[in-house]
Amino acid sequence: MTEAEFWDLVTRTEPQQSEQQCHSELTAKLTELDDDALAAFDKMFGQQMRRSYHWNIWGAAYIITGCDSDYAFAEFRGFLLSLGEDWYNKVIADPDCLGELTLWPTKDDYAYPFIEDFDLIAGQLYEDRTGNELPFVPSGQHTPQGKKFSTKKKDLKKNYPKLSALFPF
Repeated sequence: MTEAEFWDLVTRTEPQQSEQQCHSELTAKLTELDDDALAAFDKMFGQQMRRSYHWNIWGAAYIITGCDSDYAFAEFRGFLLSLGEDWYNKVIADPDCLGELTLWPTKDDYAYPFIEDFDLIAGQLYEDRTGNELPFVPSGQHTPQGKKFSTKKKDLKKNYPKLSALFPF
């Protein structure tokens, strides 16, 4: 599986697409892959999830939604992957660039940048087909990389000016 194929599979088709739509579309696309390609996809997905396991990215999630658990942060990183390669790389370099995103998926009229179990789809399909599990590879280390973000309002505004303006607290 090439990186271009990977990004074609995970990238959402519309900016405001719901988490269920993203989940369903990825499931449908992955169903078409053979077992080897499914395993390769899962490996690349895990690698990309580890790339985004950083405190500064978690700080962005915190401003947007109050994200305060590792599970929610994994769902947020799944959302980031669904934005596609260009946005994903921009966020890795500067999480505050999410403040430039104009359309967000919503739930109850609030931004909802989460995709539940996005990282588990390939493994579940593989197990359903073969009866075997793909090798487990954690989506991050014991703790995110970098320095933990400060939850003080003045620090959040300083470190994430675009997101703070878009999502005032």
